[in-house]
Amino acid sequence: MHAVAPMRRTAVTVTAKGQVTIPKQVRNPVGIGPGTAGSVVPVPADKKRPKSCFHRLRGHAGEGLSTDAIMALTRGEP
Repeated sequence: MHAVAPMRRTAVTVTAKGQVTIPKQVRNPVGIGPGTAGSVVPVPADKKRPKSCFHRLRGHAGEGLSTDAIMALTRGEP
């Protein structure tokens, strides 16, 4: 599965067999299809969701190269 930008909360229903249908607007952006394995992370409704493991790194990389500079390097331009 792929990480994506945060989405709006989406309601799902659990069947008597314990199965959940993930809505199409959630499945498609993250590439979930038949047979895709994944995991569920329970988050209490009254608590914030867990921070990303990258939250400590935000702001440390600096501005970096512009897209034009990266493309010039890729093309071997001076």
